[in-house]
Amino acid sequence: MKIVPVVLAGGTGTRLWPLSRNSLPKQFLALTSDRTLFQETLLRTPPGADFHDPVIVTNNDYRFYAQRQAEAIGMKPTVLLEPARRDSAPALVAAAAYVARRYGPQTLVLALASDHVVLEADKFRQAVATAASAAAEGYIVTFGITPDSPRTSYGYIKLGAPLAADGAYQVASFVEKPDAATAQRYLDEGYLWNSGNFLFPADLLVSEAQAFEPEIAAHAIQSVEGAEEDLGFVRLDEKAFRGAPSKSIDFAVLERTSRAAAVRGTFTWSDVGSWDAVHEIGESDGDGNVTKGAVTLLDSRDNYVRSDGPLVTCIGLDSVTVVATDDAVLVMPTNRSQDVKGLVNTLKASNRNEVEEHLTIHRPWGTYQTVCQGERFQVKKLVVEPDGILSLQKHHHRAEHWIVVRGTAEVTLPDRQFTVNENESIYIPIGTVHRLANPGRIPLELIEVQTGTYLGEDDIVRLDDVYRRN
Repeated sequence: MKIVPVVLAGGTGTRLWPLSRNSLPKQFLALTSDRTLFQETLLRTPPGADFHDPVIVTNNDYRFYAQRQAEAIGMKPTVLLEPARRDSAPALVAAAAYVARRYGPQTLVLALASDHVVLEADKFRQAVATAASAAAEGYIVTFGITPDSPRTSYGYIKLGAPLAADGAYQVASFVEKPDAATAQRYLDEGYLWNSGNFLFPADLLVSEAQAFEPEIAAHAIQSVEGAEEDLGFVRLDEKAFRGAPSKSIDFAVLERTSRAAAVRGTFTWSDVGSWDAVHEIGESDGDGNVTKGAVTLLDSRDNYVRSDGPLVTCIGLDSVTVVATDDAVLVMPTNRSQDVKGLVNTLKASNRNEVEEHLTIHRPWGTYQTVCQGERFQVKKLVVEPDGILSLQKHHHRAEHWIVVRGTAEVTLPDRQFTVNENESIYIPIGTVHRLANPGRIPLELIEVQTGTYLGEDDIVRLDDVYRRN
């Protein structure tokens, strides 16, 4: 029986600020390789003899990230859209109900977090094969990781009696994140870290949810029954899904069911929940430094230094984390990584836009980046992907000048449609209805100069939009 990977990709990761932000969270970032964490997750379970095409569960804001990043590595997922954030239990029960309807009730589902790191994909697939044997016996099987230190940031699993499936065990108990002394005891007594990834028959998770959380189960099932296709996505019924209580799958089912089992994963795993975790899994130099981007160090040891923007140089630093983007820099002792969430909350209270968005803003059609701005003008760089189409729109307070620097632009005005080639430009007066599109095979790049009394993004009146945004 082929397994259906279900990848949860709707969360945000504020502990990895300033790189991870609400507008572009960590699962869609290339943290540890040239591919994003989301792409690496998909590649661990490639479609073929053992796995179906993946099912992605995400929200409206991240739908195009998920679809494009999957297509970039040759995959064609089904993308289920959550109408609201309700934690992992409603999302996974809805996904299980969807798989049961599409592939059959006993189809095995592999639930995966999209923002974890697994370094040995072959060992991971071996663990999946072991878990599949146990799941076929009627168990919800989680993957436990042998601890290498007494971590207080992970939950733990106590193994019980062995099952008929070789290498699988009943779960005696799940325990929450412990203090340091308790974590050391767990380590000494052979507990495993709870990786938060698990495998189960689709109908088993649904029936267990119905037993323990009937309200969650009912709303999740109804959201699948009322789901609709929308631009290649499967949009869960909003009214039904919003009615589900918000709860994690651990609290809702795993810690209460008698059908919980575990297999021991021998692969290197991390939930990369903080910058010190990113440091630990990175490739270090002879002085223990892990660097990425435009970074130069002198007389420095045991640091993590990353730049996704300017050149960063450090002299005489020890055990420090430095993360630089185009518009923000984080500097802290490495052992203070857990405090980043508190810092982000402070920035939110100050209404700092850097918490929510990067300078480069992603849209369904491509990206734009603010290059320069003044009191009555703003300069942006726009990149429109092939076949990308901006909405038919107008502005009440600004005019726009477009200069094409790469590719070919298709411009629609009320009285005509025409192309603008490289080194050519066009002027769009205030109030003029217009549309920009890229009919070519390479990304369209242009410089947009806005002039007017108000230049905010909310001065866009959309008259028609192929992406069905408000």
